[in-house]
Amino acid sequence: MFKHCFAVAALAATTLSAFAWPDKPVTLVVPFPPGGSTDTIARAIGPKLQERFGQTVLVDNKAGATGTIGATQVKRAAPDGQTFLVTSLGPLVVAPHLLKNVPYDAGKDFDLLSVLVQAPNVLVVPAASPYKSVADVLTALKANPDKLSFASSGNGSSDHLTAELFWLQTGTSGLHIPYKGGAPAISDLLGGQVDASFQNVNAVLQHINAGKLRALAVTGDKPSPVLPGVPTLAEAGVKGVDVYSWQAIVAPKGLPAEVRTKMTEGLQAALADAKLRQQFTAVGLEIVGSTPEQFAAFQVRENARWKTLIETRKITAD
Repeated sequence: MFKHCFAVAALAATTLSAFAWPDKPVTLVVPFPPGGSTDTIARAIGPKLQERFGQTVLVDNKAGATGTIGATQVKRAAPDGQTFLVTSLGPLVVAPHLLKNVPYDAGKDFDLLSVLVQAPNVLVVPAASPYKSVADVLTALKANPDKLSFASSGNGSSDHLTAELFWLQTGTSGLHIPYKGGAPAISDLLGGQVDASFQNVNAVLQHINAGKLRALAVTGDKPSPVLPGVPTLAEAGVKGVDVYSWQAIVAPKGLPAEVRTKMTEGLQAALADAKLRQQFTAVGLEIVGSTPEQFAAFQVRENARWKTLIETRKITAD
């Protein structure tokens, strides 16, 4: 009888705690260094959640190992609604196929909450480049295989995989130059040390608008509203390279249903905020705000797609 009463009391306390969530600070773990797209999105969302929930929302950068260090930390955290992961596609659908012995199963060890935003990549070249169109780049690639250099923010990054897909779909091959992050890759692109790159639109928009980089095509299934006049790759004659980078939020597996609902509603409200929407769309980010169910279906598709490309192209993290 006492055991039964204790169990009922414990259950009641757990339920009450869930409904009272959050009753202490919430941490958004970002598995990359400060200043990148994922970090920027987490720091924009955080204050909106803090305002809604009346609790401190902290951003904690845990970079390293293609984002898997931060993801592992969240996987091992208690599923009590105090720790979440704000991440790009890398740790969820790329790293598991790129790295050996990733210490989590991206499909089983997290509760998926929402894909927050997405953005196409854009094929850019330095302003002084002789390449004025996608056709010019393809002509150069075919005339000089493995010579045209493409910068990326690292092996297995969205910009690297987009280049690999571009080469695969066009039967060409370029020279991949991986950097340790987007900033040094863009710096060398601006300086003309590399020939081209598929960068996130939001990362290079200011340089395109300043006339320092030339945008040749976007990888979305439709033109980007912040790059009027720039065609999609499909419009430029290259099919099958519709690519979006995206940022999402997940929790350790086993998040109480009430907390999942409350957090998801908080995220939807944040993404509906007019000021936040303007902040994101001004740099080319598209608001998604998917449901957990939509996110789950999307992850399955993305996982299969990048697994196939990584295996076909024999891409490694080395």
